[in-house]
Order: sequence, then C-alpha cells, then structure tokens
Amino acid sequence: MEPLRQLFKNHNFEAVINLAARAGVRASVENPWDYVDTNITGTLNLLDMCREFDIKKFVLASTSSLYGTNKMPFCEEDRTDNPLSPYAATKKAAEAMCYTYHFLYGIDITIPRYFTVYGPAGRPDMSIFRFIKNIYEGKPIEVFGDGRQKRDFTYVDDIAAGTVKALKPLGYEIINLGNNNPVELMYVINLIEENIEKKAKMKFLPKHPADVPATCANIEKAKRLLGWEPEVMIEGGIKRTIDWYSENESWLKNMKI
Repeated sequence: MEPLRQLFKNHNFEAVINLAARAGVRASVENPWDYVDTNITGTLNLLDMCREFDIKKFVLASTSSLYGTNKMPFCEEDRTDNPLSPYAATKKAAEAMCYTYHFLYGIDITIPRYFTVYGPAGRPDMSIFRFIKNIYEGKPIEVFGDGRQKRDFTYVDDIAAGTVKALKPLGYEIINLGNNNPVELMYVINLIEENIEKKAKMKFLPKHPADVPATCANIEKAKRLLGWEPEVMIEGGIKRTIDWYSENESWLKNMKI
C-alpha cells in the first residue's frame, strides 16, 4: 500500500478511473485467487486512497459477465447475484465495495459495465485478436461451442468515450456501455476472413460451462445520464482493428497468445 500512498501524496488527483483488473472468464476458473487479489483487493486499495485523500470521484470498470443468463437485453436493474465465473464474482464484489464507500464516505461513484470490448491494441487473449493473428499466420483458430453464440461487441473508442463521460457527478450509478447490437461469433470470423482475404482454419472445442449463449446491452441509461451511444458498428470496427494489426504485424507476429 505504501507505494500507492506515495503516488497519491505526490499528485493532486481529482478523480480515479480503475481500469486495472484480471480479466477473462475461462482463466478465472483456473486461478480464482489472482482475480480476488486484483479485482477485489486492488479496488479496495484505490477506494481507500480516495477516502484518505478526499478524492470525490471514482469510476470502476465492470463487466457484462455479471448478467449471466438473464433475459436480454441486460438492464442495470437485473439481478446479478448469480455469477457464473470467479471473474464475474470478483467484479460483483468490487461493485459492492464501491457502494459501501459511497455510502460511508460520500464518494461519487460510477460503474460502467463493459460489453466485449475489442479494437486496436486490444487484449491478446480476446477472441478477435486471436482470430486475426492466427488467420494472418495460417494457424487454426479455436472456436468454443458451435460459433453461434452472440456477443455485444463494443469498439474501444466508444468505450473510452463513455468512460470519460462517466466522470460527471452522478452519486452512485451503474451504467451499461454496449453496442446494443449482438452478432454471432461466426459472423465476426467471416468479417475477418473477408478483410484479410484469407479463410480461417477452425478447431471446434466444447462449450465452456462459464460461457453464456449471448449478451446484449440495454443502453437507455447511458443515453439518458451520459448522452452516450456507440458510433462504431462491428463491420467498421473489425476493419479498423485489422488495419492496425497489418500496420504493426512486424512485432505482433512475435507475440505469444
């Protein structure tokens, strides 16, 4: 904690945006302890620095994984107390801790729940990055289940814009940031194939029990409170992501995923 405290001492922060997390549903099943340390204890550390240094605004990046198998589109008022993975459980705990600090210390807290973020410089463990890299290199891509699962893929620029808008004072709010336009994984693979002009070699694997069949965000609250809605649809977002990969292929091809 002391290095973190020194950071807060040396800088006059007006707000904190916590984007740090151990992410990934499947990986969290294999090693839940790391997720507890980062997602729960890490959030608590930052919240307590806000309390100690009287920082009035805190934004916590959360996840659509909390919604599990709820009826779509997912609304912020839906029950989220049945998480399907340790990852989702730790993000739920982080949200609950945020409310406690809002209640006890009056910290203004906004929690955007992100829906399947993708785009340039994205996480290399995410499906779109892995698909692009492997298709470029002629390697098989791993598809869990039949590839018909749907995700509300949301472009990183839209997520960044919504997160900045979440810095406004709102009290305590949870707000979905999603594309509100779920598409099948196979459709995304086809888009990548068309843009790269190369067919994918597919290796189908069993569906993971922590994977949900579909996600879709109700974004009416984001429109109302933040004046936010997505601008980049999946077709344009995939093209931008592939263009970025192509420009940086010389070093990305050496990345292990």
